[in-house]
Amino acid sequence: MIRIAIDGPSGSGKSTLAKAVARELGIIYVDTGALYRTVGYFAYANGKDPHNASEVETLLPNISIELKYENGLQRVILNGEDLGDKIRMPQMSMYASAVSSIPAVREFLLEMQKRMARENSVVMDGRDIGTVIIPDADLKIFLTASNETRANRRTLELQSKGICISFEEVLNDMIERDKQDKNRDIAPAIPADDAIIFDNSAMSVEDSVKEIVRLVNERK
Repeated sequence: MIRIAIDGPSGSGKSTLAKAVARELGIIYVDTGALYRTVGYFAYANGKDPHNASEVETLLPNISIELKYENGLQRVILNGEDLGDKIRMPQMSMYASAVSSIPAVREFLLEMQKRMARENSVVMDGRDIGTVIIPDADLKIFLTASNETRANRRTLELQSKGICISFEEVLNDMIERDKQDKNRDIAPAIPADDAIIFDNSAMSVEDSVKEIVRLVNERK
Protein backbone atom coordinates (compact mmCIF):
# COMPACT_ATOMS: atom_id res chain seq x y z
CA MET A 1 0.00 0.00 0.00
CA ILE A 2 1.25 3.50 -0.82
CA ARG A 3 -0.13 6.88 0.19
CA ILE A 4 0.80 10.08 -1.61
CA ALA A 5 -0.07 13.57 -0.35
CA ILE A 6 -0.13 16.46 -2.81
CA ASP A 7 -0.73 19.86 -1.22
CA GLY A 8 -0.55 23.34 -2.63
CA PRO A 9 -2.51 26.52 -3.36
CA SER A 10 -5.45 26.91 -5.72
CA GLY A 11 -4.55 26.62 -9.40
CA SER A 12 -1.20 24.93 -8.83
CA GLY A 13 -2.47 21.91 -10.74
CA LYS A 14 -2.96 19.57 -7.77
CA SER A 15 -6.09 17.86 -9.04
CA THR A 16 -4.85 17.39 -12.60
CA LEU A 17 -1.54 16.00 -11.39
CA ALA A 18 -3.04 13.82 -8.65
CA LYS A 19 -5.58 12.28 -11.05
CA ALA A 20 -2.87 11.51 -13.60
CA VAL A 21 -0.51 10.03 -11.01
CA ALA A 22 -3.30 7.87 -9.55
CA ARG A 23 -4.18 6.63 -13.03
CA GLU A 24 -0.52 5.89 -13.82
CA LEU A 25 -0.08 3.93 -10.58
CA GLY A 26 -3.50 2.28 -10.68
CA ILE A 27 -4.59 3.61 -7.29
CA ILE A 28 -7.46 5.73 -5.94
CA TYR A 29 -7.55 9.52 -6.33
CA VAL A 30 -9.22 11.54 -3.56
CA ASP A 31 -9.97 15.24 -4.12
CA THR A 32 -10.37 16.43 -0.53
CA GLY A 33 -10.93 20.03 -1.60
CA ALA A 34 -14.19 18.90 -3.20
CA LEU A 35 -15.45 17.89 0.24
CA TYR A 36 -14.96 21.42 1.61
CA ARG A 37 -16.44 22.90 -1.55
CA THR A 38 -19.47 20.70 -0.97
CA VAL A 39 -19.98 21.99 2.57
CA GLY A 40 -19.42 25.52 1.24
CA TYR A 41 -21.96 24.92 -1.50
CA PHE A 42 -24.54 23.74 1.05
CA ALA A 43 -23.96 26.90 3.09
CA TYR A 44 -24.33 29.00 -0.08
CA ALA A 45 -27.50 27.17 -1.15
CA ASN A 46 -29.01 27.73 2.29
CA GLY A 47 -28.10 31.41 2.46
CA LYS A 48 -25.63 31.02 5.32
CA ASP A 49 -22.59 33.20 5.97
CA PRO A 50 -19.59 30.84 5.49
CA HIS A 51 -17.58 32.92 7.97
CA ASN A 52 -20.19 32.46 10.70
CA ALA A 53 -19.26 29.23 12.47
CA SER A 54 -22.55 28.98 14.35
CA GLU A 55 -24.61 29.28 11.17
CA VAL A 56 -22.52 26.69 9.32
CA GLU A 57 -22.46 24.25 12.24
CA THR A 58 -26.28 24.12 12.28
CA LEU A 59 -26.15 22.72 8.73
CA LEU A 60 -23.80 19.79 9.43
CA PRO A 61 -26.43 17.33 10.77
CA ASN A 62 -28.28 17.80 7.45
CA ILE A 63 -25.29 17.01 5.24
CA SER A 64 -24.65 13.57 3.79
CA ILE A 65 -21.65 13.34 1.45
CA GLU A 66 -20.83 10.29 -0.63
CA LEU A 67 -17.90 9.85 -2.99
CA LYS A 68 -18.36 7.72 -6.08
CA TYR A 69 -15.79 6.72 -8.67
CA GLU A 70 -16.77 6.43 -12.32
CA ASN A 71 -14.13 5.68 -14.95
CA GLY A 72 -11.48 6.67 -12.43
CA LEU A 73 -13.11 10.04 -11.71
CA GLN A 74 -14.44 11.14 -8.34
CA ARG A 75 -18.05 12.29 -8.15
CA VAL A 76 -19.38 14.09 -5.08
CA ILE A 77 -22.94 13.27 -4.05
CA LEU A 78 -24.60 15.69 -1.63
CA ASN A 79 -27.81 14.39 -0.06
CA GLY A 80 -28.39 12.21 -3.12
CA GLU A 81 -27.56 14.91 -5.71
CA ASP A 82 -24.51 14.69 -7.97
CA LEU A 83 -23.20 18.25 -7.78
CA GLY A 84 -21.06 18.01 -10.91
CA ASP A 85 -19.36 21.34 -11.66
CA LYS A 86 -21.54 23.38 -9.29
CA ILE A 87 -18.80 23.20 -6.66
CA ARG A 88 -16.22 24.49 -9.17
CA MET A 89 -17.75 27.94 -9.54
CA PRO A 90 -15.30 30.71 -8.47
CA GLN A 91 -17.36 31.79 -5.46
CA MET A 92 -17.25 28.22 -4.15
CA SER A 93 -13.47 28.61 -3.70
CA MET A 94 -14.07 31.39 -1.20
CA TYR A 95 -16.89 29.47 0.51
CA ALA A 96 -14.65 26.40 0.77
CA SER A 97 -11.80 28.45 2.23
CA ALA A 98 -14.12 30.06 4.79
CA VAL A 99 -15.81 26.88 6.02
CA SER A 100 -12.50 24.99 6.14
CA SER A 101 -11.38 27.27 8.97
CA ILE A 102 -14.32 26.15 11.15
CA PRO A 103 -13.23 23.41 13.61
CA ALA A 104 -16.57 21.59 13.47
CA VAL A 105 -16.40 21.33 9.68
CA ARG A 106 -12.86 19.98 9.75
CA GLU A 107 -13.84 17.41 12.37
CA PHE A 108 -16.91 16.48 10.31
CA LEU A 109 -14.76 15.64 7.26
CA LEU A 110 -11.57 14.47 8.95
CA GLU A 111 -12.49 10.86 9.69
CA MET A 112 -13.91 10.34 6.19
CA GLN A 113 -10.58 11.34 4.68
CA LYS A 114 -8.44 9.39 7.14
CA ARG A 115 -10.51 6.26 6.62
CA MET A 116 -9.92 6.40 2.86
CA ALA A 117 -6.17 6.65 3.43
CA ARG A 118 -6.18 3.79 5.97
CA GLU A 119 -8.06 1.41 3.73
CA ASN A 120 -6.63 2.14 0.28
CA SER A 121 -3.54 3.08 -1.68
CA VAL A 122 -4.35 6.70 -2.49
CA VAL A 123 -3.23 9.94 -4.02
CA MET A 124 -4.87 12.74 -2.02
CA ASP A 125 -4.69 16.39 -2.88
CA GLY A 126 -5.65 19.37 -0.77
CA ARG A 127 -4.03 21.91 1.51
CA ASP A 128 -3.29 19.97 4.70
CA ILE A 129 -2.94 16.37 3.52
CA GLY A 130 0.71 15.97 4.49
CA THR A 131 0.37 17.92 7.73
CA VAL A 132 -2.99 16.69 9.10
CA ILE A 133 -4.77 13.99 7.08
CA ILE A 134 -1.89 11.57 6.39
CA PRO A 135 1.18 12.96 8.19
CA ASP A 136 2.87 9.57 7.71
CA ALA A 137 2.36 9.57 3.91
CA ASP A 138 5.00 7.74 1.90
CA LEU A 139 5.52 10.78 -0.31
CA LYS A 140 4.58 14.41 0.37
CA ILE A 141 4.57 16.97 -2.42
CA PHE A 142 3.88 20.68 -1.99
CA LEU A 143 3.00 21.90 -5.48
CA THR A 144 3.61 25.52 -6.40
CA ALA A 145 3.49 27.78 -9.46
CA SER A 146 3.55 31.53 -10.02
CA ASN A 147 0.36 33.49 -9.32
CA GLU A 148 0.00 34.36 -13.01
CA THR A 149 0.46 30.75 -14.12
CA ARG A 150 -2.07 29.50 -11.59
CA ALA A 151 -4.66 32.15 -12.47
CA ASN A 152 -4.24 31.51 -16.19
CA ARG A 153 -4.75 27.76 -15.73
CA ARG A 154 -7.86 28.25 -13.64
CA THR A 155 -9.31 30.85 -16.04
CA LEU A 156 -8.90 28.53 -19.02
CA GLU A 157 -10.40 25.64 -17.03
CA LEU A 158 -13.48 27.66 -16.06
CA GLN A 159 -13.94 29.14 -19.53
CA SER A 160 -13.75 25.66 -21.06
CA LYS A 161 -16.76 24.78 -18.91
CA GLY A 162 -18.72 27.77 -20.23
CA ILE A 163 -18.14 29.95 -17.17
CA CYS A 164 -17.63 33.58 -18.23
CA ILE A 165 -14.90 35.05 -16.04
CA SER A 166 -11.82 37.21 -16.56
CA PHE A 167 -8.20 36.46 -15.73
CA GLU A 168 -8.18 39.46 -13.36
CA GLU A 169 -11.18 38.16 -11.39
CA VAL A 170 -9.62 34.74 -11.01
CA LEU A 171 -6.25 36.19 -10.01
CA ASN A 172 -7.77 38.46 -7.35
CA ASP A 173 -9.91 35.65 -5.91
CA MET A 174 -6.88 33.35 -5.88
CA ILE A 175 -4.66 35.82 -4.03
CA GLU A 176 -7.40 36.43 -1.46
CA ARG A 177 -7.93 32.71 -0.92
CA ASP A 178 -4.17 32.14 -0.56
CA LYS A 179 -4.13 34.74 2.21
CA GLN A 180 -7.08 33.12 4.01
CA ASP A 181 -5.67 29.60 3.71
CA LYS A 182 -2.14 30.44 4.86
CA ASN A 183 -3.25 32.48 7.85
CA ARG A 184 -6.09 30.41 9.29
CA ASP A 185 -5.55 29.19 12.84
CA ILE A 186 -6.47 25.55 12.13
CA ALA A 187 -4.39 23.50 9.65
CA PRO A 188 -2.95 26.42 7.68
CA ALA A 189 -2.03 25.66 4.06
CA ILE A 190 1.73 25.35 4.51
CA PRO A 191 4.20 22.64 3.45
CA ALA A 192 4.90 19.74 5.80
CA ASP A 193 8.46 19.82 7.14
CA ASP A 194 9.36 16.76 5.07
CA ALA A 195 7.48 17.75 1.90
CA ILE A 196 9.23 18.14 -1.45
CA ILE A 197 8.58 21.63 -2.85
CA PHE A 198 7.67 21.11 -6.49
CA ASP A 199 7.37 24.18 -8.76
CA ASN A 200 5.66 23.21 -12.00
CA SER A 201 5.28 26.69 -13.52
CA ALA A 202 7.27 25.71 -16.60
CA MET A 203 6.44 22.01 -16.69
CA SER A 204 3.88 20.09 -18.72
CA VAL A 205 1.45 17.76 -16.97
CA GLU A 206 3.21 14.80 -18.58
CA ASP A 207 6.63 15.83 -17.28
CA SER A 208 5.22 16.53 -13.81
CA VAL A 209 3.61 13.09 -13.69
CA LYS A 210 6.84 11.39 -14.76
CA GLU A 211 8.75 13.17 -12.00
CA ILE A 212 6.22 12.28 -9.30
CA VAL A 213 6.14 8.64 -10.42
CA ARG A 214 9.94 8.62 -10.32
CA LEU A 215 9.87 9.90 -6.73
CA VAL A 216 7.29 7.25 -5.81
CA ASN A 217 9.48 4.49 -7.29
CA GLU A 218 12.46 5.78 -5.31
CA ARG A 219 10.50 5.18 -2.10
CA LYS A 220 9.27 1.68 -2.92
